Amino acid sequence: MKDVLKLEDAGLFILSIFLFSQLQFSWWWFPALLLLPDLSMLGYLLGNRAGAIIYNLAHHKGIAVILHLSGMYLQNQWLALTGVILLAHSSMDRIFGYGLKYFTGFQHTHLGMIGKQINQPE
Repeated sequence: MKDVLKLEDAGLFILSIFLFSQLQFSWWWFPALLLLPDLSMLGYLLGNRAGAIIYNLAHHKGIAVILHLSGMYLQNQWLALTGVILLAHSSMDRIFGYGLKYFTGFQHTHLGMIGKQINQPE
């Protein structure tokens, strides 16, 4: 099932590249902005709960789609670009196994645990 989800996100990443091509920005903007949503990890400086909320808002595909469609409707290229970058970044993260965060910590995601797991002796 994880392979199917990764394939779906690869398709969404490709879609985001196409959507970007419809905007009036030079191509260098796409890679330059692609990792920008990860600044939302700074929310974890405020604790796990605030960090998860801030991170999840910046990585929510629904929000990305709403921003992009709003930008297209309002003819605001910057708003549309924000949506495209959020969609591309979120899809890329999901391909690599980084999901939306639970309040229990950064490594607890809706896709499972991320990072190395230390086996605890029983």
